[in-house]
Amino acid sequence: MNHATSSQSDNKLKPVLGTLQLWGIAVGLVISGEYFGWSYGWASAGTLGFTITALFVALMYTTFIFSFTELTTSTPQAGGPFAYSKRAFGPLGGYLAGAATLVEFVFAPPAIALAIGAYLKVQFPALDEKMVAVAAYVVFMALNIIGVRIAATFELLVTILAIIELLVFMGVVSPAFSFEHFVAGGWSGENSFSLGSIPGIFAAIPFAIWFFLAIEGVAMAAEEAKDPKRSIPIAYIAGILTLVALAIGVMVFAGGSGDWTRLSNINDPLPKAMLEVVGENSGWMHMLVWLGLFGLVASFHGIIIGYSRQIYALSREAYLPTWLAKVHPKFGTPYRAILAGGAVGILAIFSDEVISFGGLPLTANIVTMAVFGAIAMYMLSMLSLFKLRMSEPKMARPFKAPFYPYFPAFALISATICMLTMIYYNFMIFVLFVAFMLAGYIYFRLTGHRREAALLVASATAG
Repeated sequence: MNHATSSQSDNKLKPVLGTLQLWGIAVGLVISGEYFGWSYGWASAGTLGFTITALFVALMYTTFIFSFTELTTSTPQAGGPFAYSKRAFGPLGGYLAGAATLVEFVFAPPAIALAIGAYLKVQFPALDEKMVAVAAYVVFMALNIIGVRIAATFELLVTILAIIELLVFMGVVSPAFSFEHFVAGGWSGENSFSLGSIPGIFAAIPFAIWFFLAIEGVAMAAEEAKDPKRSIPIAYIAGILTLVALAIGVMVFAGGSGDWTRLSNINDPLPKAMLEVVGENSGWMHMLVWLGLFGLVASFHGIIIGYSRQIYALSREAYLPTWLAKVHPKFGTPYRAILAGGAVGILAIFSDEVISFGGLPLTANIVTMAVFGAIAMYMLSMLSLFKLRMSEPKMARPFKAPFYPYFPAFALISATICMLTMIYYNFMIFVLFVAFMLAGYIYFRLTGHRREAALLVASATAG
């Protein structure tokens, strides 16, 4: 019994994070989406078509976050969506949400790491982008292992620098801004809207989602928050408002500064947009490349926090091998979970032949895979909210979703629309996503006895 108690206490996370650090994680998790990834949406929808897509997705995320905050504050656990769905729908619900969240949080970092490589290649053309991506994993996994308070403080610092850099970008390109540039061919290459513009608007959905993807990762730091019931609502709501404002600003200024078609299929649209305005020898240009890395680093580093806590939570309850739940005796971080997620991400970086479909770059396909996981998790989370409102009406809810049931219903319906259109336009990647989920389900079915044993240990410890 004493050994079990000791083992349980060794595997607990410590509440050390304040409101400002949680806001830094909320914005930092996502802010790389303002630097790259979204401009692939211009390739199919054009600037005006993509604006419609982005506004729809922004509304989906706003209603989702206001609803999701209710779940996070009522069940502040590192598993986040896994914990909510398990409480609402039992072990199978927990598996589905946990696996979908893992796909999102394990596949997003390699896309960001490759973008870090692309940004550095602008300065140093001889660099190998993939080796830079691997080096980024090594450095930031190490920083995460050293301690969550250090990691969160670093995250806050680079997030603030990344926001300043986006504002500087808008200021520097603003003299060249022309609304005529922005609207030229803005409807999937045409100057006027037609029925032919609609498919492109829908096809661009995953790249609009990339503007906001992973903000929900704050939920996975909930166990490490000092006062989650107060600080998480503030962090989430301030975070989503910050991101919506930045997304609109970056998209409009980049699209209006010159020929937007030259930015629509590349990993580094902001340096290229600035290059058109100030020239490659400008000090502004060099500053953007270097400081632009802060946005990518903020998200990369923040998502490592997210995926490691998800792996830790799933392992702690034997949904994954339990040895992954080990917390470092000195640093208090789930170091094995950090390393395991990094290993999968590094494999993805070198998976050109496996995850390249439809003529799109590897980064675009990895982004799409992460988005499939995210949308599945959003749907399950909103269903969990409705279910828990019915099955546990007296559950403590420090923050209640405003305009219930309309906000969560809009988020659920919007997510369903996103999922259906993404399946239509990215069927092969969806098949790969389903294959991951099925492989995980087989493991889930084969390891039920481990969860029962873990439950017995937890009950004995509580007793």
